[in-house]
Amino acid sequence: MNPHEYLDGGTVRVASPTYAVCRVDQAPASCFAVVRDETETTAVVDQADGVPDGATDVVRDWKRLTFEMELPFELVGFLAVVASELADAGVSIYALSSYSTDHVLVAETDLDAATGRLETLGCTVA
Repeated sequence: MNPHEYLDGGTVRVASPTYAVCRVDQAPASCFAVVRDETETTAVVDQADGVPDGATDVVRDWKRLTFEMELPFELVGFLAVVASELADAGVSIYALSSYSTDHVLVAETDLDAATGRLETLGCTVA
């Protein structure tokens, strides 16, 4: 399987909310995503809902790009292609994956550069 085949003609949707990524003790139920490991809990929250009480190390003003395509577990290198292309444009990403879909968060100031690069890969940005 070639990642470029999924990107070419695939849809990338820019979510309306602007997000904050923060370290928390307790993630609120309303957050978009939670990542927990042995040492910390990270929450991705809609800034309009406010940053959770007690949140530390808050980084604000992220936009979410969702790859609206079902990506099989056997697909190798999809996120590597996306990350490399955006890195070449000087765009830092925060990557998240659900069961079958990938998301990347990019700084709001980098949104135009990110979407432009994804369009060069053949994606339709909506």
